[in-house]
This record gives sequence, C-alpha cells and structure tokens, in this order.
Amino acid sequence: MKRKDAQRRKTSRRSSLIPGILLAGGAALLGLAAFALFGGEREEFVPEVAGAAALRVDRQEEDLGDVRLGQPVRVAFELTNVGDRQLLFTEAPYVEVAEGC
Repeated sequence: MKRKDAQRRKTSRRSSLIPGILLAGGAALLGLAAFALFGGEREEFVPEVAGAAALRVDRQEEDLGDVRLGQPVRVAFELTNVGDRQLLFTEAPYVEVAEGC
C-alpha cells in the first residue's frame, strides 16, 4: 500500500509541475513580445511636410525590360507618409503602364 501511495505522490507532483512550466514559458514569450513591440530605442519621426499628409514613393518607375504579351509581372513600390497628418486614399491609386519607354 505504501508503494502505491508513493507512486501516486510522484505522479501528482509531475502533473502539477507541467502547468507551472507552461505558464512560465507563456509569460516569458509574452514578455519577449512586449519588449520587441514597445522596448528598445525608437527613431523619432520628424515629418517632412507640416500640416498635411504627403506621400513619398521609393522610386518613380521600374524598367522590366522586354516582357512577352500575356506574361504576368510583379513590381513592388514602398509608399511612406512623410507628413504629419493621416494619409487617406479616396480613390484607387492611379498607375500608368507605358509601352516602349
């Protein structure tokens, strides 16, 4: 009888340890995530345009070379609001595709 009680106590100690380990691991992950989002040094934003929103594009055009008709291509541009107001699009952005340029 004593053996069974001793085994039962060992098992109950192990099973009560698992939730504690999981809880500590979860708290550590939350702490790391909070530090990554809010901690560390941040670069202060200094707007280039005061009193309005202003859009800056990393480049004005992209030369894709010769592309066959019907061949899909993908181009990415980085857009940044350099003003001190919220940038809102009231219409879909206009993109012009120029042939032979």
